[in-house]
Amino acid sequence: MTTNVENVAPAALDQERLAALADRLVEGGGEVRNLRRLSGGASQETWAFDIEAQGRRSSMILRRAPGGTFQHETAAGLETEAAVIRSVAAHDVRTPPLCYVLDPEDGLGRGFFTRHVDGETIARKILRDDQFLDVRPRLTGEFGSILARIHGVPIADLPSLRAGEPADALDLMRRGVEELTGPRPVFALAIRWLEDRLPNPAPTCLVHGDFRLGNLIIGPDHVRAVLDWELCHLGDPMEDLAWLCATPWRFGQVDRPVAGLGQREELFAGYEAAGGTVDRARMRWWEVHSALRWGVNCASMVAVFRDGIDRSVERAMIARRASENEIDLLRLIYLGD
Repeated sequence: MTTNVENVAPAALDQERLAALADRLVEGGGEVRNLRRLSGGASQETWAFDIEAQGRRSSMILRRAPGGTFQHETAAGLETEAAVIRSVAAHDVRTPPLCYVLDPEDGLGRGFFTRHVDGETIARKILRDDQFLDVRPRLTGEFGSILARIHGVPIADLPSLRAGEPADALDLMRRGVEELTGPRPVFALAIRWLEDRLPNPAPTCLVHGDFRLGNLIIGPDHVRAVLDWELCHLGDPMEDLAWLCATPWRFGQVDRPVAGLGQREELFAGYEAAGGTVDRARMRWWEVHSALRWGVNCASMVAVFRDGIDRSVERAMIARRASENEIDLLRLIYLGD
């Protein structure tokens, strides 16, 4: 996987304890080399390293809770995430091969190890680089097919997950808006729009929760793996399709609503060809919800920056983007896109 990396002193992660797990990760074990922390991933630590022995090298990834222990209240939990990866992989959903889930006795905190998967995650490269020229026209339909397979995984084959109806998602947004600093009339308008058009409960399925460029490893041939299952839950399948079409995930290609790559009808065709059923009215509701969800996320960064929790330029820039989502919401509500 190609991504930006930030080299970190091995002392930041106990390399001796990591080395003690080598034989659990690779048959015959070996020496841990090239330990480094990847800069991608805002909510979890991601570490890359190699295990080398007798001329053989195995590239590994450790996905770990921040500081080894922290977990956000909306996250499924790394142990649950690993169990979901194992389940979906058995149902023809490509994921990085799972190797080992950390135990408290390992002394490295909470997390799990997977094999490295070659490919790209950075959206601007996927959307612009020549090596993806041939695959780009096929990705929109492939995304639909992958989502249909995810949504088709039998619930009985999954670990226990939180479940939620559209009404639950709306309640969460209400609380989020109420907790923001200062009035947000466009967000209030969106809440009213969502209340007036609240869909009836639908049959629930596995929902990825953050299916978009950045959480997919793309090769010059096809999607090679689906990453970051931390927000997975049981819910309405249209939530995933709508989130993929949110304006921030178009990365400037606003006339191509599906991840900056294609049109909704191409996504729907791939989804239905793989056994999914598209409900366009529910899809529209979730698209407005998605814009509000990202807007609330951005606006909440004001308090994080102001209170000194995180004074980084990145945090401040995310906070400023709330105004973009207000425009997105008005466009969706009054113009349909």
